[in-house]
Amino acid sequence: MTKSIVFGLTICLVSFCLFHLRAQTNSGNRPNILWLSVEDMSPWLNCYGDSTVPTPNIDRLAREGVLYDRAFATAGVCAPSRCAIITGMYQTSVGGHNMRTFNIYPEVQGVPREYSIVPPPEVKAFPEYLRAAGYYCTNNVKTDYQFRAPPTVWDENSNKAHYKNRAEGQPFFAIFNCTITHESQVWSRNDRPLRVSPDKVKVPPFYPDTDSVRRDIARFYTNISEMDDWVGERLRELEESGEMDNTIIFFWSDHGSGLPYFKREITDRGLRSALIIRYPDKRDAGTVVTDLVSFVDLAPTVLSMAGIKPPEHMQGEAFAGAFKASKPREYVFGARDRMDIPVDRVRSVRDENFRYVRNFNPHLPAYQHIPYRLQQPLMREIIRHRDNGTLNSIQQQRFKAPRPAEELYVLSEDPYELNNVADDPRYRKQLKKLRKVLDDWIEETNDLGRIPEPELLKQMWGGQDHPPVTADPVIASDGTTIRITCPTEGASIGYQLVDPGETPSEQWAVYTGPFPSNGKTVVALAQRIGYLPSQTVTHSK
Repeated sequence: MTKSIVFGLTICLVSFCLFHLRAQTNSGNRPNILWLSVEDMSPWLNCYGDSTVPTPNIDRLAREGVLYDRAFATAGVCAPSRCAIITGMYQTSVGGHNMRTFNIYPEVQGVPREYSIVPPPEVKAFPEYLRAAGYYCTNNVKTDYQFRAPPTVWDENSNKAHYKNRAEGQPFFAIFNCTITHESQVWSRNDRPLRVSPDKVKVPPFYPDTDSVRRDIARFYTNISEMDDWVGERLRELEESGEMDNTIIFFWSDHGSGLPYFKREITDRGLRSALIIRYPDKRDAGTVVTDLVSFVDLAPTVLSMAGIKPPEHMQGEAFAGAFKASKPREYVFGARDRMDIPVDRVRSVRDENFRYVRNFNPHLPAYQHIPYRLQQPLMREIIRHRDNGTLNSIQQQRFKAPRPAEELYVLSEDPYELNNVADDPRYRKQLKKLRKVLDDWIEETNDLGRIPEPELLKQMWGGQDHPPVTADPVIASDGTTIRITCPTEGASIGYQLVDPGETPSEQWAVYTGPFPSNGKTVVALAQRIGYLPSQTVTHSK
């Protein structure tokens, strides 16, 4: 098959999928879907068994909803994790695995300070499918997807974005993001009152037990308590809008805790996250689900709940809704690559009771010098004890090199994953099994972490030193019907109908197929993820 035929078929397939979204949408009243997204937070909540601080609003969601006890991010840091969440694709498959590609801190040699990844042409941010099916989609306000979202993804994307701005009777998908539990808030809120005494917190064995360490842990728990207040405000707002009984509510954190050796890790410490879903009819209220769930599954699950069949290219699997997968996951996967400056490559796979970790650079220690993290007093305290030679053997372990090329942990016996049993003959069977599972996943998902970042970026940019530009859309009319196409493979097309002389707005409808012009001027633009947008094209009768 020639390249031109493949290209033509790809454009037809993308248009066909969007055009038939409504045909693949289950009939009946479509639910609203609300995401309450928080940052850098392991499930250190009352409803998960941690009573260090009260979390009454999140506990309410758990009582009235379904709590997922084994939910895992695909990365222990925000941008790669959120890349997987918004696309339904592993970040390693779309080039979004390095932390991060925007506002690189500090500048990394060989790549620009900011760039958008270029995923395969079929990949889209999933809210675009919801918009094509008639949903009003808003994001308030963090994105951090490793790419600039095309204008077809959101109806609103700002700190004022709100579902209240939709048309009457229109279903909504709305995201509200809370930053209170972010790593940075440990030092930024250092002068605020604590809601828990440092004497009452538990100190993990990989930290020295000092006043400074305890204070940062107490600060983090205090931030969790304040975040719970924020959740309460969002719930009251939803109730006052009259939409509580029409809305599926998700509460989730983008990865594990923001404290050192939790954040950025791809063990349970860094990947295990809170996930609670409350249904309008309170179905399965108070249920605890122990199936493995990966956050790459969130996109197809939302589409499934909206009655939209997830696209075949998505690597995630719906765990609820009309298109729920036939069986639960057997494994969840994690990836760690560049973290600000330090470059590494680590992969992990977890089943019910074992986690296998592969270090592709075993000559490096597990510890990475990350200036951003050193703003946290707890991290500086660890370094001080290292330099003074007062860390114990467990605390010193991360600074040793070389490290094992392979690690294996028995999670039921070793929740902090400190005792590597990869060389223990009793676990040879599990080691061999998970080694192959990871090998197969790396191959099947086309893990791009094998390619140095500057080379990968050059490939994504077609050998150029700048991003490609989306071709201008072509508007055609037979006098009554408008058709819009774009020569760029995988481009999304947005359009507006405006009266003559009227200035187009910032809001673009998703083009899904031919439509009547009704005598209005048609304004269109196009953009493929990672490409610069096209010029705006206008067609008048």
